Amino acid sequence: MSAHQYDHGHTVAGWVGFGIASVGAGVAGLGVVAVSGVLIAGGLAIGVVSLLVTWALHLAGWGKGPGLRPRAEWGWRVRDSAAPGGHAECLACRLAGRGRGARAVVPVMPAQRGSEPETVAAAGADSVR
Repeated sequence: MSAHQYDHGHTVAGWVGFGIASVGAGVAGLGVVAVSGVLIAGGLAIGVVSLLVTWALHLAGWGKGPGLRPRAEWGWRVRDSAAPGGHAECLACRLAGRGRGARAVVPVMPAQRGSEPETVAAAGADSVR
């Protein structure tokens, strides 16, 4: 039995991204010590690659979105069953165009008749006339 009662979110995407980012930070740090712009730029480029690899793994189901998950999906080597549809509160999923269906709420304004004057509520509170 596990000592903790909740999922810490350790995932394949998180560990792989952390590993690549650590190498990038090391290369950039070596560039600072060696006063080498090429190594600093290389370390920063590895950091960008780390972000992209982590994002791709998350979208493939190897990363988990925020929030509670079923206990069966707590393991870090378990693919996320909600990944294909996207996670509603997940920035990575929203950037990929996933997860918008659960959170997209568009306010509907009532139709205005031609004879009625436009009110502040209908025009929006931030409009100035």
